[in-house]
Amino acid sequence: MKEVADPDLLNDYIESYGLQKVFPKALLPHLTLHGFDQGELICTQGEPSHTMYVLVRGKIKIYNTSPEGRRLVISFKNPLEIIGDVEYIRDGDIINTVEAVSPVHMIGVEYRWLRKYGADHSPLLHFLLDIITKKFYMKSSSMSFNLLYPVEIRLASYLLSVSFDEADARFQGKLGTADLADAANLIGTSYRHLNRVLQKFAALGLIERSREGITVKDREGLHKLASRNIYE
Repeated sequence: MKEVADPDLLNDYIESYGLQKVFPKALLPHLTLHGFDQGELICTQGEPSHTMYVLVRGKIKIYNTSPEGRRLVISFKNPLEIIGDVEYIRDGDIINTVEAVSPVHMIGVEYRWLRKYGADHSPLLHFLLDIITKKFYMKSSSMSFNLLYPVEIRLASYLLSVSFDEADARFQGKLGTADLADAANLIGTSYRHLNRVLQKFAALGLIERSREGITVKDREGLHKLASRNIYE
């Protein structure tokens, strides 16, 4: 992580997403802009939480790790998204690990300033309530999706989440071989069945397989197959 010392860029993000209407005026001087490289961890499950982040550029992956070391990818997020909101409300440790899937910019604000200037600020509280409600809705939809739709559609939807990011033309959708187990866990299928479906997708020209992993070749074809992207 590196702090981006660019007040004009920070103000551009604030204005673009209307955050000046969300945060109280006294809190604005305490907002900072942070940059994360692709693959860099933004926060780690179980560690103390002290900062709330607002995702304003790029894509992130959210996952949880069991005591046995198994990793479960929960979702992918694009702007506008909040990290650390539930921890702020609950005053607890970080619930999930968050990783940058592409180059990421996040606006950070420490909890101490939130408690001092934002605890009774109605627009901020409504904003947090809306974000948290959407997270629970998406979790419910994802669980239903895994039960109701075949693996082909679920996998197509997952691959869309690691596909081309329109907000960053430098990022192309790739899935490393080591990530295939995560994919199988998220969409609720076996690793063997996942490989069979990937072979089918490769034959259709939707993806390209190599020793390094999977590269998305036909994003529109995946869109037609999935009809929607449930994992974002």
